[in-house]
Amino acid sequence: MTALDKYQRLEASGLWRATPDAQRTEVIVSIGDATLVITDLRERPLAHWSIPAVERLNPGKRPAIYHPDGDPGETLELPENEREMVTAIEKLRAAVDRQRPHPGRLRLVLFLASMAAVVALLTFWLPGAMRAHAVSVVPDVKRVEIGQSLLAIMQRITGPACHEADGDAALASLARRLPSPNGPGRLLVVRGGVAKATHLPGSTILINRALVEDHEEPDVLAGYIVAERLRAELYDPLDRLLKYNGFWSSFNLLTTGEIKPDALNSYAKHLLTGPRKPLPQDILLAGFKTWSVRSTPYAYAVDISGETTLGLIEADPLAGIETDPVLSDANWVRLQGICGG
Repeated sequence: MTALDKYQRLEASGLWRATPDAQRTEVIVSIGDATLVITDLRERPLAHWSIPAVERLNPGKRPAIYHPDGDPGETLELPENEREMVTAIEKLRAAVDRQRPHPGRLRLVLFLASMAAVVALLTFWLPGAMRAHAVSVVPDVKRVEIGQSLLAIMQRITGPACHEADGDAALASLARRLPSPNGPGRLLVVRGGVAKATHLPGSTILINRALVEDHEEPDVLAGYIVAERLRAELYDPLDRLLKYNGFWSSFNLLTTGEIKPDALNSYAKHLLTGPRKPLPQDILLAGFKTWSVRSTPYAYAVDISGETTLGLIEADPLAGIETDPVLSDANWVRLQGICGG
């Protein structure tokens, strides 16, 4: 015990009593090898107390009274003027205490660590796990219902979807030409509110009328539809809704089969005003190849200079290849009039 080195030659006078009934005896107290050595005035040993087993009977009070652990009847009293010895004993006792195992402290540390683990589990793992479970068990019919609820909210801003008999037929033809993995889904053209296009749970895509009316060929519109189909595959629309609204939306959907109106309102606004999820160029090119759509018209529609979409232009998977048109000229003309011109 290195703390002993400083006090090896320290001595003090005190009063020692072997038993409660014995008379107190004046003694000399010195610090030995991890012990308190108690001798009479002729330096004859009377007791050796192991420092790790020394207990104080009256902590913080004077004169200091000590006894061996488990035997409070044998005492050593150090008078007021032996402060240095008292200080030495207290420091040695503290040093010993630091080296002892502390089961209570260990239990507290283990308890706090367990609580931290539980909190971390609830904070980081449970929300994602519950959301993933909800997304995996919700049937397609429920997805369509949620998409319809969002659409009803969004149409307060976008206005109702455009409908015209010939235009609807052309739009249905385009949906069959560019289907989602679950079938054609629905393509709806709205007068405003949507920046370009956005998708909803249930394979529904909202399209701004400008994509229909402001371009000479349907390939631009087709490109935006392909991009939304890819986003829906990469970023599940229902998963995004639940993630945006947090844990309780997933919990409510699993327990009640419903998503609260406030959550739907908040997410509907986000869909109309929030940024679009970016798509890697290689995924876009693979998508254009899968749906047999030229990527070049879409690339110039995104960036008229072509600088930021040069890869889509240079690596167009259908460049120089004859393919069936996305829409016939007649259907394209009909679709351009779906909002009444």
